[in-house]
Amino acid sequence: MRPAYPAIERIDVDVNTPAKWRDRYTDATIERQNIGESGADVFRIRPGKGQDLFLKSEPLGVLNELPDEIARLRWLNQHGLPAPSVLDTATENHRHWLLMTALPGHDLASATDLAPEQIVGIMATALRTLHQAPVAECPFDHRLDARIAAAQARARAGLVDETNFDEQRQGRTAMDLLQELLSSRPMAADDLVVTHGDACLPNFMADAGEFTGFLDCGRLGISDRFQDLALAARSIDRNLGGPWVAPFFREYGVLPDERRIAFYCLLDEFF
Repeated sequence: MRPAYPAIERIDVDVNTPAKWRDRYTDATIERQNIGESGADVFRIRPGKGQDLFLKSEPLGVLNELPDEIARLRWLNQHGLPAPSVLDTATENHRHWLLMTALPGHDLASATDLAPEQIVGIMATALRTLHQAPVAECPFDHRLDARIAAAQARARAGLVDETNFDEQRQGRTAMDLLQELLSSRPMAADDLVVTHGDACLPNFMADAGEFTGFLDCGRLGISDRFQDLALAARSIDRNLGGPWVAPFFREYGVLPDERRIAFYCLLDEFF
């Protein structure tokens, strides 16, 4: 099966790629990938010969995530965890650029060849595998002190998209949600693991019923496991329906913690 990246619509575009890549891909078709909620642009490169590649680009700014993703992809590759390989990077035209390999298959939100029970099983197994990675070897700190500080910085910088809040929070402001976030922080000690940070179905790939890798890894880091389980449960609810959330937790092997789920979904509104 052709390697894929999550995409709803593919449009041929003229991309002002960094000069060092321009001659290399003169005859390639470059297609914009229109899915996801990050501030980055993603393009599929279809060379005349060879495997498809992906190009990701983000404007330079104080709170960029693409440099973080580059570092995390390299860490995943070094530790034998499946993810796109970084082929090259650049900073040009006031943007960060990442050139990377494609992963086989389709993302779990758009795969049409998988039954819901397969999707739930793949998601649970992939997260369980990632969460077993040695915390001591992960240099990325996404514990709550760091993530709440990042949420505060984004809210104060006006970088939180208030129009994209979950339905129950529509009409509220980022500063309003920030007060709720601070007051609802879990009191119990974190159950720390290496988390993906944005564990939604479109960010997990599968081919022929087998997990093939993680996408959009810019928020990977040490955090409470419910950072991932909360967003996975929300994504399963939205894509497959509420009855599939309980089988997901059973397959993963923990009981759902509704307070933690609510808190980490609230935290996600800032990113």
